[in-house]
Amino acid sequence: MSAGMVHLGIDAGVASVVFDRPAARNAMTWAMYEQLNAICEQLRGDRTVRVVTFRGAGGQAFVAGTDIEQFTTFRSGEDGVAYEKQIDQCIARLESLPMPTVAAIEGWTIGGGLAIATACDFRIATTGSRFGVPIARTLGNCLSVANLARLTAVFGMPRVKRMLMLAEVLAAEEALSCGFLLQAVEPGEMDGALQALCGRLAALAPVTQRVSKEGLRRLVNSNLPPDEDLIRLCYGSADFHEGVAAFVEKRSTVWKGE
Repeated sequence: MSAGMVHLGIDAGVASVVFDRPAARNAMTWAMYEQLNAICEQLRGDRTVRVVTFRGAGGQAFVAGTDIEQFTTFRSGEDGVAYEKQIDQCIARLESLPMPTVAAIEGWTIGGGLAIATACDFRIATTGSRFGVPIARTLGNCLSVANLARLTAVFGMPRVKRMLMLAEVLAAEEALSCGFLLQAVEPGEMDGALQALCGRLAALAPVTQRVSKEGLRRLVNSNLPPDEDLIRLCYGSADFHEGVAAFVEKRSTVWKGE
């Protein structure tokens, strides 16, 4: 399966970032994360860009997590620590973009895809979209504390526990009711809703927007506790390796708590 691409287009002050791997529901490869990093660095210094949108290709998924087959090379908990650091750096670059960001969500928004969408300032989704981090069912890994803080800030602790500990996937209606989504639209209405929101954002004071989002970002990320011990424990576990093997072999996972 292809390594995928992350594309950037800029038109009339609106930058459009597209995750393009529809055959795998836009699951992120290492190459795609590197491309996203480079795009965020490019946009950071471009004062002609007033709004950035993020969208998945194909209309079936925003981003369905990180491609699980890539984890077959992990040998110890240190691999997990290094991976989570790389993901944190990528998400932090997106989150700290100086202009407003909008996730246009159509379909599955899972794992790393949910982290990307959460790092955006606003989210519009189609009514059939779904949101979750079902790693307690699929892979047996964990999230960094930074990503836990972002999720908790928008979903609240009870919903985050449901997503992580019960492996629940939330419907668009619940994501809208708790404020994670700004708007839920029918599939044919996404383009119009996205254009209207970008127009509203581009018409407002950019310096106010920039310092407001940076102040809020600092609040969410202030005084985060260390988490390497937790990540090392999870990625170094036999359960994690079993989860990866079961996914690759397309069989049921046997969890042992080891």
